Amino acid sequence: MTEQINIEEEILENTEADEETAAQEIPEETTDEDDAVSEYNDVAAQIADLEEKLEEANEKYVRLFAEYDNYRKRTAREKSDTYANASAKCIENLLPVVDSYERSLEFECSDENFKNGMVMIFNQLKEFMAKMNVTEIEALGAEFDPNFHNAIQQLPDTDYADNHVCAVFQKGYMMGDKLIRPAMVAVAKD
Repeated sequence: MTEQINIEEEILENTEADEETAAQEIPEETTDEDDAVSEYNDVAAQIADLEEKLEEANEKYVRLFAEYDNYRKRTAREKSDTYANASAKCIENLLPVVDSYERSLEFECSDENFKNGMVMIFNQLKEFMAKMNVTEIEALGAEFDPNFHNAIQQLPDTDYADNHVCAVFQKGYMMGDKLIRPAMVAVAKD
């Protein structure tokens, strides 16, 4: 019986030891869970931080791309404008020659071959201006428009309606949509 009591005491002691061990292990499991939650929160914070940095980098990239696209368009437009301005300046300097040619062709010439040669040269000049998209501003009989006409005189008692161009002293020219030289005109006045 002593043996049985010893065995029962031993079982009792083992049970108490197991309960103490279990009691000690419960806080350890809770600690492991707390560590796991803390580690999860740290990883989630890092992910959120990385997502924020990615969003910032993406936003910078989009802005940089937009700036580059605007720069590319602006330089292309400036290049086109520079070419158009240079062409317009060249045509503007050529217009007095065209005016002189037109005036010279109005006079009589006794040498018909010379006159034909001058007409052919003038036609080449007009073809060149047509290729450059230079057009004459139609002024005579048109309503006065200060955007295209430069009025230097008002004439009363004309066959034209009030505020209409009744005489053209110097032709005006456009290059595409750009005014190269306004027409110098006289305007009818009632």
